[in-house]
Amino acid sequence: MIEIAALSKRYGAFTAVRSLDLVVPGGELFGFLGPNGAGKTTTMRMIAGILQPSAGTVRIAGHDLRRDPLKAKRALGFIPDRPFIYEKLTGMEFLRFTAGLYGERGAEVDKRGHELLALFDLEPWRDELVESYSHGMRQKLIIASAFVHRPAVIVVDEPMVGLDPKSAKILKDLFREYTRRGHSVMMSTHTLEIAEDMCDRIGIMQRGELVACGTMTQLRGASGTDDALEDIFLRLTGDAVARELVEVLDA
Repeated sequence: MIEIAALSKRYGAFTAVRSLDLVVPGGELFGFLGPNGAGKTTTMRMIAGILQPSAGTVRIAGHDLRRDPLKAKRALGFIPDRPFIYEKLTGMEFLRFTAGLYGERGAEVDKRGHELLALFDLEPWRDELVESYSHGMRQKLIIASAFVHRPAVIVVDEPMVGLDPKSAKILKDLFREYTRRGHSVMMSTHTLEIAEDMCDRIGIMQRGELVACGTMTQLRGASGTDDALEDIFLRLTGDAVARELVEVLDA
């Protein structure tokens, strides 16, 4: 479970995230949407403990991120939008290294690592240096590393970028099975069709605030239409863009 209360992030006079309240319970795949600059990535980095909030609290699997950061981070698997990988490690060494950061070592880690590498068709390259991996292979390795310590919560920013169709399908099935087992997934994506197809609930950020949150049925009810998610999203976030386009074309 992810519990966020009055979470804010300010940079001088600019407020990137404003007093966000949100709960993602166990067993839920939550889609976190918004245009560029809406505050999604800032929020996810605060949840992961990479950015310090200006105000508010984050709890991961019941652990307060500020008061008990080690337990909170051990319960979390984070897949960033721009991951960093040590290129002079092999794929298997990278998984062992990542597991070690969470205090996991030994034969069980190796077994888990082999299972994850096989799942994403990386087993033949397990002993090859990461510097020889393609972009898609690196993305799959990062995803595998987020699951290697069996976290209770996964937070993922743009998970499908760089994945081939087979790997994207595997990841979708993995997220569904993971939540079916009672874990939480919070996923940010710009691919609205994926969010509409996969997510149990969807939240939409605009200018640092959560402007809509609910199931597709609830979002449609609030908008008074039977529209697709794309239309609802654009109605909530795209009016200014539409006006700018008209002004440019009329100029």
